[in-house]
Amino acid sequence: MKQIADELRQAGIGKVWTNEPLANHTTWRIGGPADLLIQPKDKASLLTALQIIHRHEIPWSVIGRGSNLLVRDGGIRGAVLKVAEGLSHCEFRGEEVCVGAGYPMIRLAVEAGKMGLTGMEFAGGIPGTVGGAVYMNAGAHGSDLSRILLEAEILFENGEVRVLSNEELSFSYRTSLLQKRKGIVLEARFRLREGDRKEIAATLASYKDRRRQTQPLQMPCAGSVFRNPPGDHAGRLIEAAGLKGFQIGGAQVSEIHANFIVNRGGATAADVLTLMDHIRCTIKEKFGVEMHPEVLVVGEG
Repeated sequence: MKQIADELRQAGIGKVWTNEPLANHTTWRIGGPADLLIQPKDKASLLTALQIIHRHEIPWSVIGRGSNLLVRDGGIRGAVLKVAEGLSHCEFRGEEVCVGAGYPMIRLAVEAGKMGLTGMEFAGGIPGTVGGAVYMNAGAHGSDLSRILLEAEILFENGEVRVLSNEELSFSYRTSLLQKRKGIVLEARFRLREGDRKEIAATLASYKDRRRQTQPLQMPCAGSVFRNPPGDHAGRLIEAAGLKGFQIGGAQVSEIHANFIVNRGGATAADVLTLMDHIRCTIKEKFGVEMHPEVLVVGEG
């Protein structure tokens, strides 16, 4: 990997690390090392990095800000591409906004509000990037990304770059085409609407206050751990099962919001996975409901 890292550095790709603990790059503060971690400085650098990776025939994967992500304790073999500041441009064009995949969703919601554009308020509490939000069809407060996305530019595994429409991305609840076909979001274009700046600001403020009161934001976590089952809420079921505060190793079901697992200090991915399995089994036994993870689990045990 050192040879490949040296080649990437000589190409001026951006930041390159070898054997880098991914705990440093996830909101859970959990995760083993990546053989090679690359943070391209721009879109061209990302394309070049992928060409070098393909030439050396090593596996690759993608992360953003590391929210909604659990990296197993053995880390990730091959290369990990971190889409961050290098792809964080944002341009408003009337009621449309064109945004790089590394742009934070919370900042986008705030900036749209300042422009007097409504439709993005639901994203004011989503801690990830635009790219991750497209991948997951992220949502909150009764809305999701599919309702406002016009199209997204995708770099596919074979090196092809395509602009896919909303329909072509095959969105459904917390899913998209990208969970079936490997690719990297480069850019997304959204359609918003004119709104009242004061009303938008008030809505964002109310959502922020609600998050502070109902989510364990002061502790390392990754957002909602399980998807809401049809007609119910994962947090309600977990709380009803008496699992609030239940702890395995350093991982604990939050005492504030039962669908959050927090890192109490020194938690491993194994702790989190064991706790998730306990939650699934308990909910199945008590309520007959199958629980499905919302967090993405990657890497080796």
